Amino acid sequence: MTALITPTLCPNISGFVAITSADKVVFDISGNYQKQTNRNRMDIYGANGLLQLNIPVIYSQKQRQLYKDVKIYNSEKWQANHWKSFESAYKTSPFFEFYEDELRPLYNKPFNFILDFNFEAFDIICDCLQLDLDTEKTTIFEKNPTEKTDFRALADRKSKGFILEPYTQVFDDKKGFIPNLSILDLLFNEGPNALNYLENQRLDYAKV
Repeated sequence: MTALITPTLCPNISGFVAITSADKVVFDISGNYQKQTNRNRMDIYGANGLLQLNIPVIYSQKQRQLYKDVKIYNSEKWQANHWKSFESAYKTSPFFEFYEDELRPLYNKPFNFILDFNFEAFDIICDCLQLDLDTEKTTIFEKNPTEKTDFRALADRKSKGFILEPYTQVFDDKKGFIPNLSILDLLFNEGPNALNYLENQRLDYAKV
C-alpha cells in the first residue's frame, strides 16, 4: 500500500498507524494550507487532561498560501512553551529522559517555515522509533488520488482517527485513557515498544 499523508506537527498516533502499515509514504506538500488542522497543532496529555499545543503561523484566509510557503510567527516563544509543557506532562513518564536529548535540539534551533519544522520533527521521531521508511513528496495536488490510499483526512482536527488499544499514560489514573494524542505521548510512555504497538493497530476508523 502507498499511503498519501498530510505532514502534521508531531503526528497523532493514527497518522503513524497509517504510516507503519504502508509500503511507501507519499507526503502531500502541494495543497493549500488549511487553518484549524494538525498541520500546526498537536495534543498531549497534561496534568489537567488533553492539552493542545500549536505553532503560531503567519497566514490569512483571504490570501491563500501553499502549505510549503507558510511561515512561523516566531515573535511568540512557542518553542520554550512547548518544551516546558513536555517537561510538565512527561517528566515522570518512563522514557522522557531516554529521548530528551534527541528531541531537545528541535526547540533550540530557529525555523522559518512550519513545513520545515514538521519534517525535521518527523525525521527525529522516526529515528527514535527506529522506523525506516520509503518516502517521497508530491509535486502536484491530487484531489482524488489514484494508486494511493488517501489518509489526508487524519490531519483534520475533527477526525477521531482509528480505534486504538489503550496503553499506560502518565495521568490516566485521573482522566482515563485519551486516544490519538501526538506520537510523543506513545513514545514517552512506551519507549522501544512504541513501534510494536503501532504495527499491531488496525486501520479501523473510530466513529465520529
